[in-house]
Amino acid sequence: MKLNLGCYSKKLPGFINVDIRDEANPDVIDDAFKLSSFEKYAGNIDIIYCSHMLEHLNARDAMAALKRWYYLLRDGGTLRLAVPDMEAVFAHYFYWKDFRVLKSALWGSQKHNFDYHKAGWVFDTLKEDLLSVGFNEVKKWSPELTYPHNYIDDYSQAYYPDGAKKTVLANGKTVDLGGKLMSLNVEGYKNANSL
Repeated sequence: MKLNLGCYSKKLPGFINVDIRDEANPDVIDDAFKLSSFEKYAGNIDIIYCSHMLEHLNARDAMAALKRWYYLLRDGGTLRLAVPDMEAVFAHYFYWKDFRVLKSALWGSQKHNFDYHKAGWVFDTLKEDLLSVGFNEVKKWSPELTYPHNYIDDYSQAYYPDGAKKTVLANGKTVDLGGKLMSLNVEGYKNANSL
């Protein structure tokens, strides 16, 4: 079983697409941070994917969500996260001095009541949080090399400027259009070494 949390319009094939808002027309309406609908599947979920939602929680609630997701995953299961990359955001500002384009990465788009940012990470701090809840292997993942993310353009592929992303062609060659990835894409594995 694979879960795509906070799917909105970015439905992933082969995943159960979950959102708290019924206007998103998800497969399951549920609070992605609690996933009470999936309690009976605890320990049997293969992948939990959460793109640009964890930052909508404060630090304490984000840790509670990570613990909940860890609990629901099977041994060898994967938590695949995408959050705004604060290192990339700050580097962009210090290089270009263009604050205007960074507002949504820092505070959310604020289009509805759930669309406000309350936390942020760089790789080392997100890795530390994942390790502290029990994940024993943490690494970055690449959307352009990971199915089905390479076919669904969500915030895990948030490049600036828009559209100037890295693309892997059918022949395996990579075309880099010169943009900067603004998303921090990290996977945590539950008991990866015990399998």
